[in-house]
Amino acid sequence: MTEDAKSSEPRTDPAVSVVGPGNGETIVLGTTRMRVLEDGSHTGHRLAIAESVLAPHTQGPPQHRHGQHDEGFYILSGTVRFTVGDEDYDAAAGTLVMVPPGTPHTFANVTDQPAVMLSTFTPDLYVQYFRDLQEVLAGGRPLTPQANIDAMARYATEPATDPA
Repeated sequence: MTEDAKSSEPRTDPAVSVVGPGNGETIVLGTTRMRVLEDGSHTGHRLAIAESVLAPHTQGPPQHRHGQHDEGFYILSGTVRFTVGDEDYDAAAGTLVMVPPGTPHTFANVTDQPAVMLSTFTPDLYVQYFRDLQEVLAGGRPLTPQANIDAMARYATEPATDPA
């Protein structure tokens, strides 16, 4: 059988996705650089994964709640401050923070060193939110609080003005 014939045969094993160092989709949002490692297209939209580098003294998004997805953060280096309701948690390298739907949260790098974290989104719908924010900036428009809120709303997310 020729190689061409073999490649056109139906696959019986699942396809494997491999994203090497320096590969993946890059999204830059101010002082945060995100590398999308999996946008859900290889997981049946069950899971998305991104690596984010937060520059020193980077403020995160406004405190918010997700209505339809869990969000996980694994700190690879540095320290990230998570605010959950009115409680602050400083998460150092090696710390995992899991945020279930409905939980008010935000994060920031309040230190003098960069911080790197791996984020998971289950299901994957929130990756498009970051793409939308990048489009706002690429279009020369300012990333106002209202623009951020409008983008969040498209992905079952709302600002958390009270720590419910």
